[in-house]
Amino acid sequence: MFKHRTNLPLLAAIVIGAGLVVAQTAHAQQTLTQRVQEEKSMNLPARGLSMAQVEKQYGQPLHKLSPRGGDSAKHPTINRWEYSNFIVYFENSRVIHSVLNTPAGNNQNPGAVN
Repeated sequence: MFKHRTNLPLLAAIVIGAGLVVAQTAHAQQTLTQRVQEEKSMNLPARGLSMAQVEKQYGQPLHKLSPRGGDSAKHPTINRWEYSNFIVYFENSRVIHSVLNTPAGNNQNPGAVN
């Protein structure tokens, strides 16, 4: 007969570790879902607005970052403007996306960011 050694502490650590990973993943998914819902309820620049319309409605951005892309038809020019609460992405001169400007780690209440 073979003698089997059981290593219960190691097995317990693996089971607990797997449970923590699942819990963290579920929390991250819930946080992301909340953030997307909050962005939808905020007054962010809408897709299709021109740069002039965004400036007129929201004022001057804090930063206008240098354009990226534009080297071919498959890589249109992308501009990014940073405001205190959000970032606006433009393809050529039209809004393609607006997102909350939240510092890393503040995913609990992103709307509370200055």
